[in-house]
Amino acid sequence: MASDLGSRPVPLRVTLQDGRHALDEALDALTSAGDLPDLDLLEPSRCRGWSRLEVLVHVRTGLEEMLGGCVSPSEATPDHDAASYWREGPGSQDGDDDTVAAILWTRRTASAYRRPRGAWEHLVATTGAVRSATALMGDRPVDFQGQVLAAGDFLATWAVELAVHHLDLDVAGPPPPPAALRLARATVEALLGTPLEEAIADVDAVLLGSGRRRPTSQERHLLGPLADEVPVL
Repeated sequence: MASDLGSRPVPLRVTLQDGRHALDEALDALTSAGDLPDLDLLEPSRCRGWSRLEVLVHVRTGLEEMLGGCVSPSEATPDHDAASYWREGPGSQDGDDDTVAAILWTRRTASAYRRPRGAWEHLVATTGAVRSATALMGDRPVDFQGQVLAAGDFLATWAVELAVHHLDLDVAGPPPPPAALRLARATVEALLGTPLEEAIADVDAVLLGSGRRRPTSQERHLLGPLADEVPVL
């Protein structure tokens, strides 16, 4: 059974080199996983309310916003890390009405494409811009969404975002790359305040931690009191 429930989230800090490596691999893997025929892109995803197409649109618009962070260095001391970003960041306290509005906005945006494949092509172009921007980033804090994060932590949050949405596509093929998947698991554990049992695989830890599915009876036994704490992402 998992260790006693942590009293508070623990910090998660990632070097610039590790964050960049995890993000680069996650970009490659997600664009490969999303390279699907039109009709397949219209199939439901694991993300409630969205098709695979809408997941790709959400990722692309998020990466476009991320580019602003890449070019917004800050002189301030970081006030969030790679884990606390998720607990206190924009959207962490959204109610149902806000969630529905976001789902519908993404649906409307996705419907503007003449063909679903157009969204994937747009995503690929955006990932190219992200690679260029992150390659030039120095090891300085960045100001993003009202938070100040170390550069490595900032990139790590996006590697985690891509890993989760890679799993959302729910397609046959490799899971998210190991570096991003390990960061996603580490983020879940940091937010819970304690490590998960090794018997819970990384993919399952991320699916449970992001609320993509409920724990099985065996997982509830392994999680113990943590079963009532997920999702945390």
